[in-house]
Amino acid sequence: MSEDGTRAVSVIAFIGSVFSPWYAWSGRRDPENHVCINVATYGPGGRFAMTDRGRAALRQSAERFTVGPSSLHWRGDRLVIDLDERGAAPLFGRLRGRITLTPQALTHVELPLTPDGAHVWRPFAPSCTIAVDLDAPGWRWQGHGYFDANFGTRALEADFAQWSWGRFPLRQGTTCFYDAIRRDGSVIGAAVHVDGRGHAEPIPAPPAAALPRSLWAVRRTTRADSGHRPRQDLPMLDAPFYCRSAVETRIHGEVTTGVHEALDLTRFRQPWMKPMLALRVPRRAGWDFQAGS
Repeated sequence: MSEDGTRAVSVIAFIGSVFSPWYAWSGRRDPENHVCINVATYGPGGRFAMTDRGRAALRQSAERFTVGPSSLHWRGDRLVIDLDERGAAPLFGRLRGRITLTPQALTHVELPLTPDGAHVWRPFAPSCTIAVDLDAPGWRWQGHGYFDANFGTRALEADFAQWSWGRFPLRQGTTCFYDAIRRDGSVIGAAVHVDGRGHAEPIPAPPAAALPRSLWAVRRTTRADSGHRPRQDLPMLDAPFYCRSAVETRIHGEVTTGVHEALDLTRFRQPWMKPMLALRVPRRAGWDFQAGS
């Protein structure tokens, strides 16, 4: 998110593209044949790109992850993301340039999201600085960011009905909330604070606080001090089953704006959802690195 709060960017690298209809239709048997670097920019001139690519587009090593024309690689203590993607309908156009993420510190936190460990959240670097340099007017800026990962051996919709997640920067580190309802009715209500040195510890979570439903009527909740009403500052991604936005809240007396996500996996399970997604998530099975296409 930019320092002035008017622009933001998200990048998600997938092996086994969990929100891809093509991966679901394949039976999820071969995750390396459904890879993607999803990028979205939020603010004036924002774009969205999410191409499901085949095995031919994937290259990976200890230092680099490449999918077709885009890649993530470590350069010393910085994660450099080089992008060259095509925007999805209805806002076609190139998403091209570089994003550099510099972690303040790395953590060793691992949070199992199911009792059997089939789903795990890893907040590698909740506090980062970010430098964005994209080939578009107004898309050269600096701000704060984060770097995390989710791992799973089953489909998300097989185990979860819904979840909300939030990452909020504070004067002394970053606080993350993970609230979810599993399909068996059990719940997750995790609150983790990570200081500037990467030390993480569970903290008492402020009370749950409702946000207005998204444009697609996705239910949203976050955490806030008692009596404080959180609000959306910047709309980001609004999909039939998923909403991402910048949200202002108050945590233990400190007002902060961070990134919030809400996911309705009961809706995502519906068979009519996959054809809708295919309009925004094209499939491109082949790739030739020498030709660059």
